Amino acid sequence: MSDISQTPSQIATAGKAPSKHAGSLLAQSPHTKKRNAAERRFRAYGMAAIGVGLLMLLILVTTIVGRGTGAFQQTYVTLNVELVEKKLDKSGTRDLAAIKKVTTFGYAPLIRDAVAAKVAELGIETDLKPKALAGILSKDAAATLRAFVLENPDQIGETVEFRFLTSSRVDGYMKGRVSRDSIANDKNISPEQLDIVDAMVGAGTLETVFNLDFITGADASDARPEAAGMGVSMLGSLFMMLVVLALALPIGVAASIYLEEFAPKNWLTDIIEVNISNLAAVPSIVFGILGLAVFINYMHLPMSAPLVGGLVLTLMTLPTIIISTRAALKAVPPSIRDAALGVGASRMQAVFHHVLPLAAPGILTGTIIGLAQALGETAPLLLIGMVGFIASNAPETLADGLLSPNSAMPAQIYEWAKRADPAFYERAWGGIIILLIFLVTMNTIAVILRRRFERRW
Repeated sequence: MSDISQTPSQIATAGKAPSKHAGSLLAQSPHTKKRNAAERRFRAYGMAAIGVGLLMLLILVTTIVGRGTGAFQQTYVTLNVELVEKKLDKSGTRDLAAIKKVTTFGYAPLIRDAVAAKVAELGIETDLKPKALAGILSKDAAATLRAFVLENPDQIGETVEFRFLTSSRVDGYMKGRVSRDSIANDKNISPEQLDIVDAMVGAGTLETVFNLDFITGADASDARPEAAGMGVSMLGSLFMMLVVLALALPIGVAASIYLEEFAPKNWLTDIIEVNISNLAAVPSIVFGILGLAVFINYMHLPMSAPLVGGLVLTLMTLPTIIISTRAALKAVPPSIRDAALGVGASRMQAVFHHVLPLAAPGILTGTIIGLAQALGETAPLLLIGMVGFIASNAPETLADGLLSPNSAMPAQIYEWAKRADPAFYERAWGGIIILLIFLVTMNTIAVILRRRFERRW
C-alpha cells in the first residue's frame, strides 16, 4: 500500500538515481572554485597595473621635481660698485644721450674693481688678476649695471651696492652640479676661482636664493644661461591661448550645435562627421605644415608671431572641441527638447534656452581640455619659427603681443634642452614644472566647473 502523504515532487523523483551534482549548498563546486580563482587573478592583474602606473608616475614626478627645482634658485654675489663719473659721464652734465654712449665694455672695469675690492676687504689671498676674479660673475653683470645707471643717472659718482648673478659654473658648483673634478678641463672656471667662491660663501657675500627672474625674465644667449627666464615665453603662450579661445570656442560650439541639432542626416553630414573624427587624430606637425603654407607663405603673416601660433593651434583644437561639445549635447535627454517643443517653443528656442545650458558643463570641460592640449604642443610651433627667436623684452601692447616675434613655453623648453650648457638643461626641467602647473590648473578648473554646473536628471 503506497504512502498517500508523499508530495507530487517526491512522487516524480521516486525511483530516480541521485544527481552527480547533488551536494551541500555551503560547499563550492569545482566550477565555482575555478571561476572565483579567475576573478582573483583578474583583480590581481588590475592592482598590478595600477601599481605600475603609479610607480611610473612617481618616478616621472620625482625626476622632474628633482632636476627642475634648481632652476628656481640662483646664486648671487653682493658687491659695492663705485660709479666713476670720469668713465660714465665725462661731461658731468648727466645728459642721458651721452651716458647711453657708454657700452657694457665701459662698465666692465668698474665691476672688476668692485670684485677685487671685495676680495681685499675679506682678506682673501689670491694670485688671480682682477679680470680672472670677475670671471665668477655672469656676463650679464655689465648689462645689469648699465641698465641701473640709465634709470638712475643721478647715482653716478656714488658707491652703490649691487647683487649680481654669478656665472653658470659657479651656480652649478653651489648646487652640486659642478665639482672640482669635473672642471679639470673647463676653460670657464678654475680651482682658484672656486677658492674665492668658498671664501665669499663663508663671509656671506655669495649666496643661493629664490630666483624670481626665472619666472618673470626673458630668454638669454648661450653665453648667459644663468640669466634665462620663462616670463616672456609665458606671455607668448598667453597670447596664443587668447587667439585659440576667441576662435575655437565660438566656431567649435556653433558647428557642433548645427551638426547635432539642425543638420539633416544624410551622406554629406556623414562625410563631415567622419572627417572631423579623422582630423582629431592627425599628428600636430601636419597642422604646423599647414600653418606654414597658408598663414606665412600665402598670407604673409609675421613669422614667429603668437597670432600665427594661435591660428595653427585653433585648427588643431577645433576637432577636439567639436567632438566634446557634440557629446555634451547628446547627453541631454530628448525629453527636454520634446517638452520645450510641446509648449510651443521653436527649434532654436529649445536648443538655446534649454539644451545648451544643460550641456554647458560638458562644453566648458571639453574646451578647457582642448586649450590644455594646445598649450603643451611643440611640433606646430617649430615649423612656424617660434624657436628661432630670442624674445628679450615683454610686449608692451596687445598688438605687439600678437604680432611681434616671440616664443611659447613648450618651444622655449625645447630650445633650452638642445643647448650645450648644463644650466640650460636645468632650466628646461624647471620650465616643465611651470608648464605642468599650468596644465594641472586648467584640468582642475575643468573638473570644478563640471561639478559646479552639472545637473542630474
